[in-house]
Amino acid sequence: MSSVTPFFIDLVRTETRLYNAVNTRLRAELDLGTGQFELMEIIDRVPECRVLDIVGELAITVGAVSKAVDRLVAAGWCRRAAHPQDRRSSLLHLTPEGDERLSAARRVVEAELAALTAAVTPDDLDRAAATLALLRAALEAGAHGQLG
Repeated sequence: MSSVTPFFIDLVRTETRLYNAVNTRLRAELDLGTGQFELMEIIDRVPECRVLDIVGELAITVGAVSKAVDRLVAAGWCRRAAHPQDRRSSLLHLTPEGDERLSAARRVVEAELAALTAAVTPDDLDRAAATLALLRAALEAGAHGQLG
């Protein structure tokens, strides 16, 4: 039986390098970090998005997400609206400036990731994506990957 540790190490190192390269380009071109991009992408994609929706997707704490959303609000890229059924919760919406910023960021992210993964065939990328999707689903279905 082979060890899964080399897979884990390669996965983490690859993710770190991809994340850092995308972050560098986003900061240089749009003054936007990859973390901000991720939050804005979730807010845009999830109907009636709340902080807890982001927590569930990113598996980070409520406090971390709330502070990050506060920074998006302060930048003018997001707004909070009262939740009609839950006074303790807010609905998150991108502002028009946030929509524009996200649209530009999506183009930058896609271009940078395409350049960074050019050495890998599309079929190999598809297989890797399918494998990671299976692993992620298994982790998210269990207690792993959830906040303690």
